[in-house]
Amino acid sequence: MIQVTLIRIEGYGPWTLTLGSDREHALQMLQAKLYSDIQMQFSKSNGLAFFNRFDEIFAITNGISIEQHREILDTIRSSYDELDITMAIGRGKTPYQAHLDAYNARNNSNGKVIESSSKFEDGYVQIMHVDVDHFTSKISSRLSPYEISALIFDLYAKLAYAFMDHQALTFFLGGDNFMIPSNGISKDEALMIIDKVSKELNIELKCGIGKAKTAREAASMATNALDTIRDMRDEGRIEKVYELSCL
Repeated sequence: MIQVTLIRIEGYGPWTLTLGSDREHALQMLQAKLYSDIQMQFSKSNGLAFFNRFDEIFAITNGISIEQHREILDTIRSSYDELDITMAIGRGKTPYQAHLDAYNARNNSNGKVIESSSKFEDGYVQIMHVDVDHFTSKISSRLSPYEISALIFDLYAKLAYAFMDHQALTFFLGGDNFMIPSNGISKDEALMIIDKVSKELNIELKCGIGKAKTAREAASMATNALDTIRDMRDEGRIEKVYELSCL
């Protein structure tokens, strides 16, 4: 079972209109700083935050209690008293189910920190770290910077839909990197999905899978697994998907 927290700025659109027309530079700085602060606070408790939209952030929060959520929110709100920030905590066997659980809890309750009534049992986090193989030699050497961006966002969309069909959530990290909370997806299923997307876009993907009790540990294991694929390739062994676990 995995725990997902939805962090949202309530009434963000109407609030931005009060700032006048010369606001976009300030909003971009605000959004970047808020994400940085949220990431810092959750990572201290071994959670991990991901952008969804700029007014909404997902966090994988296994092991973080509702009391700790309240403490994190109080810390964040002390620096952003002009914003109405809320958190909704959900749980499920898959990341998609957990995010729906949080979404429904938020819609059915009021409060700054809302917790689903779902019980947390046998919790762990599985995260995949996916990137484009031979990115520099095969892609960035032949495409312009903006063409690369268009390709990466096309890849993001295809990965997001393909993994969502398997109840996983895909997040873009920057560059050619993606992280995918993916409880319930096997190594063979992951290989099938990335092969399908690779063929659609005529690119090569590789995927490290990490399993652990917390999100930070799982992400670390996934990145370690991805690095292992690179090391194995240097030794002449080709693997598209590699899995590590500290459970």
